[in-house]
Amino acid sequence: MFNSSRISRFSRLPIVANWRQNNQGSPLISVEDSISLRMFVLGLVIMGTVAVDIAANTKFSLWSVPLNVVGAIWSYRYRRHPNIPVKFCIAIGMLVALGAFFGRLLGELNDTRLALAELLIQLQILHSFDIPRRKDLGYSIVIGLILLGVAATLSQTLAFAPVLLLFLAIALPTLVLNYRSQLGLTQPTVKKQKLQITSKLPFYFLLFTVVIVLGLGIFAILPRFPGYQLRTFPVSSPIEVKGGFTGKSIINPGYVRQGNGENQGSGTGEGKAGQPGKIDDNFYYGFNSQMNQNLRGTMTPKVVMRVRSQAEGFWRVLAFDRYTGKGWEISRNEDVTTLKRSPWSYQIYLSPPATSGKTREVVQTYTVVADLPNLIPAMTYPKEIYFPTPVVAVDKEDGLRSPVGLSEDLTYTVISEVPYRDRTALGKATTDYPQHIKKYYLQIPPEIAPKVRQLTEEILANYSRDNVSRVSKTLDSTYEKALYLAQYLKQRYSIPENPFDFPYLEEKEDLVEAFLFKYKGGYPDHFSTVLTMMLRSIGIPARLVAGFSPGEFNPFTGMYVVRNTDAYAMTEVYFPNYGWFAFDPIPNHPLIPPSIEDSQTFSVLRQFWNWVAGWLPTPVTGLLNNVFGAIFSWVTKAIAWFIALFTQGWLGVLTGLTLATTIAFFGWLGWVQWREWLKHRWLSKLPPMEKLYQQMLQWTTTKGLGKHPAQTPLEYAQVSYQHHAPATAQVIDEISQAYVSWRYGGHTPNLQQLRQKWRDLKKSQ
Repeated sequence: MFNSSRISRFSRLPIVANWRQNNQGSPLISVEDSISLRMFVLGLVIMGTVAVDIAANTKFSLWSVPLNVVGAIWSYRYRRHPNIPVKFCIAIGMLVALGAFFGRLLGELNDTRLALAELLIQLQILHSFDIPRRKDLGYSIVIGLILLGVAATLSQTLAFAPVLLLFLAIALPTLVLNYRSQLGLTQPTVKKQKLQITSKLPFYFLLFTVVIVLGLGIFAILPRFPGYQLRTFPVSSPIEVKGGFTGKSIINPGYVRQGNGENQGSGTGEGKAGQPGKIDDNFYYGFNSQMNQNLRGTMTPKVVMRVRSQAEGFWRVLAFDRYTGKGWEISRNEDVTTLKRSPWSYQIYLSPPATSGKTREVVQTYTVVADLPNLIPAMTYPKEIYFPTPVVAVDKEDGLRSPVGLSEDLTYTVISEVPYRDRTALGKATTDYPQHIKKYYLQIPPEIAPKVRQLTEEILANYSRDNVSRVSKTLDSTYEKALYLAQYLKQRYSIPENPFDFPYLEEKEDLVEAFLFKYKGGYPDHFSTVLTMMLRSIGIPARLVAGFSPGEFNPFTGMYVVRNTDAYAMTEVYFPNYGWFAFDPIPNHPLIPPSIEDSQTFSVLRQFWNWVAGWLPTPVTGLLNNVFGAIFSWVTKAIAWFIALFTQGWLGVLTGLTLATTIAFFGWLGWVQWREWLKHRWLSKLPPMEKLYQQMLQWTTTKGLGKHPAQTPLEYAQVSYQHHAPATAQVIDEISQAYVSWRYGGHTPNLQQLRQKWRDLKKSQ
């Protein structure tokens, strides 16, 4: 019934061990003849180079791609030649490339990624002229993968994504062809190779889809932990500064340059404080030594910078201390401190104010996309800055200034010591303010001071009656008063829908007075001005701070995309021993600006959930938010607690390792039990003969002789005589014969007898 010659043919199939032995015996067999594999490897290298060009805005492809193509053709044509002169030239070329790399390394100590990428591209070009063997092609695959990784670290936009997908599409057939070559399978002709690849396109497409779906799924749920553990940060190439830099001038391209009266843009009215005018379309009017809030208009949105930060935050630019009636000014604009860096380092040390509260180090890297003033955005309390100019300045309001305007492609890094916002501790802060604080941050025009103070005291006195805040808090502290007044302004005053609906202020008209008593609202920045004056009127030091909101977080690049329209002003309040903390009274803004308390661990998953929640009914969204919010909160706290163990000395490290080992063991044990349960469930649904046969295969697998998928049951039974005792092999043969007869011949097996023999065999073993 069965042809025994099939078994003998199976015994003659080549196995990997014999193939490797034959390869060692003949050097010609190790030469790779597959044109398809070589073409795909060349495609991977080209994609890696193109990815670097797109991510870093370089032009390596213009000269590297043609040279790689020439090298690939040369290498294939002379793959069976010794090529000793070529190897010698390649060695010399690699030494020259290495010397050039070290030369660039000394000139670009700030960021060596591009220098490394160029070195790899040069080495690959030299290597492409001598790749006769499969393992040489493997080196090229690795170089292409490294170039793609470098491009991923440099990329700041989604332009990198199409190249990544193309790289994956080329990599899948490349790995398949490379694996076939490793197995020693006979290489078909070029025509047959094309037919094979074409016939497998549906399989490649399915595999490509599965990889993308799994990758995006893992990417979405993967926790995001703080990076930047190394102390070398991205910085642009050095910028030479000509002439003496004092730091007294603020250069805003859209407005008058302070100090020389030269008009730098289309904004009008900035030179005369409080005069009516129109804002510039591209530049925020508040980034100057004076802020004229009697300007009207809107800005045209455009991206101005991209920020990679360990935590979401307010990118602070500058602050104002003196209110002018229609805007603000920096009263000590010329009282600045210049700080120089070492000629061997890009690092400049700053002196943030001391605080008794808990702080956290946050690293931010800023890449400027469009021209900005010479004011350096940074999170609050910067302590170190890596900047391309040899000097920067710090004003009395903790703002950073550059000798030059921030131009396109400028990159710098800031390390800030950001304080935690402890509501309980800030609520207990004293009101014994230092003299220098009272001198500059309690100023208010005497013409409006009584009216503003009276209204503010009435609002606070009516707290219980109005019940604006549903929280059972008393207004017996500076923090709670500031919080309540900010919330009050949000809910009781409005922003005009049309930017020109709010009229210009007259010459003797005060902005705060008009906002509170005449127009019942104003522009967004007007809210912050009013809150600052209300706090000052009751003896709470406050100032106006201007900067950028975090912007739009791109989960694929891990960067915050900041636009010029993200610039706005809010109020900073001073708390003795704790420093300045911001409050945002602008409607539709969060009352407390984003800071280090907001975890970004599961940021991508959170954004995906926000998208899904937009399609669900509100009650369902609320319920799911409570459930998943509690779960994510617990998971985040547990992860943070576990990581904190490793910062608590040897005992903490030992505890963390013990806990991790225990969790891993129980996880492995649970996984094993889960697989066993799935196996038993699967077996229970099989026909009796099929179940017995599969149980036999599982048992032999545990003994070290599993059945290969290419083997038939009878071929497997024949091979078992070579590896098992005769009695054991006999039982395996009988079960296999019965299984084949039942499955393909329709015969009814003697299950009772077979099961008894199987039980006896297992007992004997």
